Amino acid sequence: MVVTWVSLLKTVPWTDVIANAPAITDGARKLWNTVARKPTAGGVGGAAEASAKDATAAAAATSAAPHHEVILQLQARLDAVNATVADLQGQMLASSELIKALADQNTELIARVEVHRRRLLWLSGAVAMTAAVVAGHLILAYLA
Repeated sequence: MVVTWVSLLKTVPWTDVIANAPAITDGARKLWNTVARKPTAGGVGGAAEASAKDATAAAAATSAAPHHEVILQLQARLDAVNATVADLQGQMLASSELIKALADQNTELIARVEVHRRRLLWLSGAVAMTAAVVAGHLILAYLA
């Protein structure tokens, strides 16, 4: 099991991961700031109103229903679309917040892994030197 972890850790391009971590974090922050600034349903109203006017004209031409009922139906549809857009905006905001949090955690994790990697290299050197000293002492004890 230890060999698989060591081989796995050796295959990871740590320099690329560490170099790209700040860019990933900045990208997540930009996404969060962009999504957080958008209004909940303000940008959709114009397109929805134009679509509602087109639908009103088509409905008035083909329907025998009174004009007032058609407008009420279209208003109900528009309200439903606006509610759906507001819900999707909220979901997008929550998703971007999650992405930002994950990017921050990723940056912190990479920093900690780098610290552990350096400690492991230092300890490996210390163990190698200790093994060399012990081997030297054993050889001297055997020869004496």
